[in-house]
Amino acid sequence: MRRKTKLYAAALGLTTAGALALSSGGASGHGYTDLPVSRQKLCQNGTVTNCGSIQWEPQSVEGPKGFPGSGPADGQICNAGLGQFSQLSAPKTPSGAAWPTTRVTGGQNYTFRWQFTAMHATTDFRYYVTKPGWNQNHNLSRSDLNLTPFFTVPYNGQRPPSTLSHSGRLPSGLSGHHVILAVWTVHDTGNAFYACSDVTF
Repeated sequence: MRRKTKLYAAALGLTTAGALALSSGGASGHGYTDLPVSRQKLCQNGTVTNCGSIQWEPQSVEGPKGFPGSGPADGQICNAGLGQFSQLSAPKTPSGAAWPTTRVTGGQNYTFRWQFTAMHATTDFRYYVTKPGWNQNHNLSRSDLNLTPFFTVPYNGQRPPSTLSHSGRLPSGLSGHHVILAVWTVHDTGNAFYACSDVTF
């Protein structure tokens, strides 16, 4: 009887571990930006708390590609339209504080960095930024953004390494708090990955 109990406990432990791996995104992870630090990374590293499940899977903010013509709906851009990650699109953190920002300088080169947990064949990386006078008091929408990317990195169907950096010039003429939207377009699926980073020019 004891032997059966031990075997059952071991099997239950394996099942639980497998369920945790799936719920944490370990089975289907992908990628996110950490330079400038994205909202999902701030939640994952504990700088921002009470973010919900995104803290376990910052790499999973995946939605339809084709932005800005298609892709996530306005108000859900930073969470790629995924309800479980809705905190990422709110204008304030879950505690009601402002999202922490990274200081940047307009008109100068900046090194953007992605971390990948699954290296998909890639069409390109595109970077957008909010316009002067954008509305900071609601969830990000297309009307807040300059819909022409200020920086595009073609990738021609290649697969990136686990960490990828590239340097591009930040737009000039901006000051104060802005949001940079990074979009990683997957080459061989209908999806892309989205990451919003708060910056201060």
